[in-house]
Amino acid sequence: MSHDHTSHPLPPPCIIDFGIIINNDDIKRILNDLGRVRYIHTIDEEVQSEGEGWIVEVFNDPQQATIIANRSIYLNIQSFDYLQLHRSPTQETYFDLIQDHRCLRLIPITHSTQAPDLNSNLDAAALEAMVTQVLAAKWDVQLDNEDDCPF
Repeated sequence: MSHDHTSHPLPPPCIIDFGIIINNDDIKRILNDLGRVRYIHTIDEEVQSEGEGWIVEVFNDPQQATIIANRSIYLNIQSFDYLQLHRSPTQETYFDLIQDHRCLRLIPITHSTQAPDLNSNLDAAALEAMVTQVLAAKWDVQLDNEDDCPF
């Protein structure tokens, strides 16, 4: 005697303000719009470095490193096992990227709905990297359009 058991897939998780995220696409979406952050890098809960910077790029590539230099932050989500969301005592959300005994805490300075203050000390290298990415994307689109043209 057989029974038809129609399996109902579980809905995706709903994470609001705190929790652990392991899906790389979800981590990438969260980090992409952070903008300017304060970071604290710890190993075994001992501070190794801290500072402020702009998240210039968030990517998923096993061959590239996460790099923080010159107030620019390039995050490879494959450098971490998971992301943990927390709420501060002042009810602000912050993000811990965890890999073994390493933690990279990202504390947003500006919210994604706020435009960056261009009168602040925006690092020239970070601005140049952002402009380069935009121009490269535009050129890629133009080249793709030229390849599609039958003439």
